[in-house]
Amino acid sequence: MSTFKQDPHKLLVIPGPIEVTDDVLFANAHPSMSHVSPDFIPVFGDCVRMTREVLFTADAQPFLISGSGTLGWDQVSANLVEPGENVLVLNSGYFGDSFADCLRTYGAVVDEIRAPFGAAVELTSLAVALKTKKYKAVTFTHVDTSTGVLSDAKGIAEVVKYASPETLIVLDGVCSVASEEIQMDAWGIDVVLTASQKGLGTPPGLSVLVASQKAIKIFEERKTPVTSYYASWKKWLPIMRAYEAGSAAYFATPPVNLIYAFNASLTQLTKRSPSLADRFRLHKEASARIKREAEELGFRQLPVDPDYAANGMTALYFPEGIVASDILPRLAKRDVVVAGGLHKDHKEKYFRIGHMGVSVVDSQRGDIDKVIAVLKESLAEAKASKNV
Repeated sequence: MSTFKQDPHKLLVIPGPIEVTDDVLFANAHPSMSHVSPDFIPVFGDCVRMTREVLFTADAQPFLISGSGTLGWDQVSANLVEPGENVLVLNSGYFGDSFADCLRTYGAVVDEIRAPFGAAVELTSLAVALKTKKYKAVTFTHVDTSTGVLSDAKGIAEVVKYASPETLIVLDGVCSVASEEIQMDAWGIDVVLTASQKGLGTPPGLSVLVASQKAIKIFEERKTPVTSYYASWKKWLPIMRAYEAGSAAYFATPPVNLIYAFNASLTQLTKRSPSLADRFRLHKEASARIKREAEELGFRQLPVDPDYAANGMTALYFPEGIVASDILPRLAKRDVVVAGGLHKDHKEKYFRIGHMGVSVVDSQRGDIDKVIAVLKESLAEAKASKNV
């Protein structure tokens, strides 16, 4: 255990990147190391194994590749969908738009079920769509960072498996992995794609994707060439298997220091207290507290149904007479950094607070207390300045 402590800094509570622990940040400062060093190989191999634990899967294949979460879309589009094949996108916000755009870029024929702003796609709409056409894959954003809407991953998987069992179920979990429960094997999810900088509690820069054996088989049996070079599993699958087996292989240099940091965070997630089950509970408790306190102040949740609101972030409409420029700079002046609205049609009307990882599970830090206190102060000051 290191004695390293981070320098004082503004509290980062956007929906990713998030605050990271001292141990993770210290691991990221590991001395430069060869990516084929005998010392590094088991660090990478353990990351592959521990990633499975976070998603409750016994045999799915992780891909840990230098890149943002967006690279997960490219991996799905290039490796699992062949040009001309049908994909159904369940669109609950900005990131549904983007995933659909990525799929079309690689030649997929994309249909979308678009939920109203602030809502998730109804399962009945999904069931109807699956009766009309055969789809290679159904994709959905588990938590859309633009709206804070949480989709029913288990319910979606049940509907797809019943109506079209051969269809791949693809979960975009960039803003949900490690803050929302995802039972990959039990629910029958075929792909979970995410990134290092949110619930996984690591600095940005690592694309994390986990593919079921069903998905790997479909990839291996594809009839046309993979439509990407860097994102090709033909390149990356041997690399992941080699490191997990205890030997090095090379296609492109992995982000060595980031892998050390990821290893430190995964160790905290899977080998330390609190357990994963307790972490999910703590995220729900922190989420409920922030949402309750905000509503008492006059803010209103963006998700139209509280049961479909994310536990790792909160999206809030400003009270009447208050705008972003009244609140966000005042929060920043008090050393709390939140995120403005993101959805193009509504971004001036709301803002977003992230509450994931160490800010939630380590109550001694007081991060949640500070967010609530500063939000109260900032709103009171804003109202006084405008005589609202």
